[in-house]
Amino acid sequence: MSDFVRNYEIILKHLQSFNISLDLFRQIRKPKLGNLELIAMNLTAEYMGVHSELQLFRDIQSTSLDGLI
Repeated sequence: MSDFVRNYEIILKHLQSFNISLDLFRQIRKPKLGNLELIAMNLTAEYMGVHSELQLFRDIQSTSLDGLI
């Protein structure tokens, strides 16, 4: 497991403990990531100093997060 995924799971767990509902919009098709998961991924990227999308895609390549964005 990569450091990015480990940090992502920790941040996501803490965000989920707040019990915040972020389902503001009704969407016809179901997105691959929920709003909370996307926020957790963004916070993880900021925390780890990922400054470009290319670097983010390299970090999540061959992990459980690959293909979700």
